[in-house]
Amino acid sequence: MKRGSAAGPRANQGWVLRGIDLIAQYDSYAMIRLISPRPLLMIAGSEAETAYFSREAIEKAAEPKRLVIIDGASHIDLYDRDEYVTLAVAELTAFFGKYLTG
Repeated sequence: MKRGSAAGPRANQGWVLRGIDLIAQYDSYAMIRLISPRPLLMIAGSEAETAYFSREAIEKAAEPKRLVIIDGASHIDLYDRDEYVTLAVAELTAFFGKYLTG
């Protein structure tokens, strides 16, 4: 079975109707400014359908913040394809090196 598949034996295949209104009202970015002064790093693939989430988060966040777009990568490529994982790990290493070395 493919990782992330909704066909797994423990996967919930239904929607809880009382939750739809909560989902519609939820704003992931409502308090993102409060992350600052802690640094924020977002890494996204240029081909990821989810990249707009990272762009919006960076747009709304306060400094320090950094957005890294990995050219040619999809969302899943950043987990599964060595050439993209290597680039992402290099960015993580530099970012953590800068902000976590006291």
